[in-house]
Amino acid sequence: MKTTLKINGMHCAACVNRIEKALLNINGVTSAFVNLSSEKATVNHEDWVEIGNLKKAIKNAGFEASTDVRDSQKPADEARRFKIRFFVAAVLSITIMALHFLPHFHGLNYILWALATPVQFWAGLGFYKGAFKALKFKTADMNTLIALGTSAAYFYSMTITLFPHLLALPEFGADVYFDTSSMIITLVLLGKYLENRAKRQTSSAIRKLLNLQPNMAAIIKDGKELVIPVSEVRTGDIIKVRPGEKIPVDGTVYSGSSSVDESMLTGEHLPIEKNPGDEVVGASINKTGSFTFKATRVGSHTVLAQIVRLVEEAQGSKAPIQRMADVVSSYFVPIVFSISIITFLFWYIAGPEPSLTYAFLNFIAVLIIACPCALGLATPTAIMVGTGKGAENGILIRDAKALEISSKIDTVLFDKTGTLTTGSPAVTDIYSLDSYSRDDILSIAATLEQHSEHPLAQAIVNLAREKGLHFKDADGFNALTGRGIEASYQGKKVLLGNKRLMSEHSIPVSEMEDAANELWNAGKTVIFVAIENVIIGLIALTDTLKEESINVIGELNNQGLRVVMVTGDNYRTAKAIAKQAGIDDFIAEVLPQDKIDAVKSLQKEGRIVAMVGDGINDAPALAQADVSIAIGTGTDIAIETGDITLMRGDLRGLTGTLRLGKQTMRTIKQNLFWAFFYNSALIPVAAGALYLAFGQGGVPQQLQFILGEYGFLNPIMAALAMAFSSISVVSNSLRLKRFKLTK
Repeated sequence: MKTTLKINGMHCAACVNRIEKALLNINGVTSAFVNLSSEKATVNHEDWVEIGNLKKAIKNAGFEASTDVRDSQKPADEARRFKIRFFVAAVLSITIMALHFLPHFHGLNYILWALATPVQFWAGLGFYKGAFKALKFKTADMNTLIALGTSAAYFYSMTITLFPHLLALPEFGADVYFDTSSMIITLVLLGKYLENRAKRQTSSAIRKLLNLQPNMAAIIKDGKELVIPVSEVRTGDIIKVRPGEKIPVDGTVYSGSSSVDESMLTGEHLPIEKNPGDEVVGASINKTGSFTFKATRVGSHTVLAQIVRLVEEAQGSKAPIQRMADVVSSYFVPIVFSISIITFLFWYIAGPEPSLTYAFLNFIAVLIIACPCALGLATPTAIMVGTGKGAENGILIRDAKALEISSKIDTVLFDKTGTLTTGSPAVTDIYSLDSYSRDDILSIAATLEQHSEHPLAQAIVNLAREKGLHFKDADGFNALTGRGIEASYQGKKVLLGNKRLMSEHSIPVSEMEDAANELWNAGKTVIFVAIENVIIGLIALTDTLKEESINVIGELNNQGLRVVMVTGDNYRTAKAIAKQAGIDDFIAEVLPQDKIDAVKSLQKEGRIVAMVGDGINDAPALAQADVSIAIGTGTDIAIETGDITLMRGDLRGLTGTLRLGKQTMRTIKQNLFWAFFYNSALIPVAAGALYLAFGQGGVPQQLQFILGEYGFLNPIMAALAMAFSSISVVSNSLRLKRFKLTK
């Protein structure tokens, strides 16, 4: 069982680790993934685990959990709170900075203290609350680092203000650092405000989807039209839709006709004609005529609801690459504390005078610059934008793992029928022997195939109906998977199937072999008809390639990917279709259950395989593949079939998917680089490493605000760098929104 919870109060990767550990300690929980960007926890657990226990564990870890996962207003409210606190803190901090530049006068420190106090304990109250929670649970996080660093500056300055006689001790120095504590809090608040605004944009895909469904529906009841909330629509209701209106729920056209824009589902903006009996999808837009339809799926069962749920789950999932960031962040805060204490002791003992002041400032700089916010945001923000971008283009990605693996694919295995081809074959040739006419052959075949849903069977039955042929009685049906059908027809044994079926029953096909060879060489499927183990005729059918297949295969070949086609057709037919599509490697004459062996064989070669199929008869192979990509069209698709679902049924979505996966992973790696860069490369700078370069000669005048006199990083600049690291990570992820899936 899977449960998704909304979590309030998270600030950094350390918070994520704390919640995950708390959830995993619950008996019956098999996995727990917490997404800092979406502020959601996805928990897989046994059915008997109560949601209340999950929420209690999260609360005991210092956070609040809710089952209301669609609270999209909260990020906006949080951003607004950060904005108010930031502006108040900014006004006071700028005033403090300005006063620092004035000549010192009696009482100045008290004025600075008065201005800094509301910044420290009102604007920075959230950091103290977070630090207290972390301390309560014997851990540390971003709040701990900020609260400790700014408190050190604040209380040091307060001591100097209240007990100026301590200045008699030369190592203390005379300066107060209210500007440092205030400006650090101000800059961190600015960073959190901008970060929350940006994070809200990363989840815009979900909000767009949720806003698609109309609020009201016009139902026809007892001959009257009633307008009711969509939430009150029930299965079986007759609903009227006028031109320009959105279709409220899923259903089947009852009367009238129109063209409908289903781009919300498929990404394809060309309207689709709808007539009685056709399916319509909730949230799509009626373009031309009025029609009524019967509701078939409402509430959480609509296609839109399934898409929203799938995108939410994908955005809340965790990519394998994030494990590295999780491992680093779990050790990061304790290591930072250790480095900051070592830094303080080193510069207090060996630093220039006043050594305590420099030791103290370096201690603060290390604490502030090392906050692991960016590490926690690097992966989830990119995943949220990437999966949302896919959903907007009719590409549904089940989870972050599928998106990551899709970026590593080096082999694409295609099913033929319905994937590379249209899946709608037609009868092209009929041959008959002895006293049987071609209509006899077609009638016998149609009689045996009339209850089958296979595309070849439907093509035979449709042609027989068009010709007005009579379907005679047959019994004793036995479907022979991958080979054909046997049945009793007018008291005689009839076999209908491929050459393999004929061989299994030792039926010679020599009389029809020349015709069959010619048809096979043309890429057609040949079905033999035999009565009492004697061939009486054959039927040839062909399935044309989809319009985009050749271009898509060409693009995959140009990218250096290995392309393989797998089909149950005979070798010659497979070869002809593969040649038309531009595929050099193909596997023919395999049963559906044998396709899994084709995938395994490629995987044994060390290849990372994507299987592309219709998601039904290819299920075993799709399950075995590293990434399963299901082709579907509109509401006919089982959305949950593949790791990735192409809703449009257009193979061009495949190349878009692979490009999106590569670009998303490239963005994640860029994010992790910047996060590690700020949190690793700048720690030595904050710890005073530049003293080696500037300790003797001094820092140039233009850099002294940043590096002081000896190369010690100004804690204010450390706060600015920390804030910029988080903003840069989220902003870099948002660039994915402008990424084009097609060249």
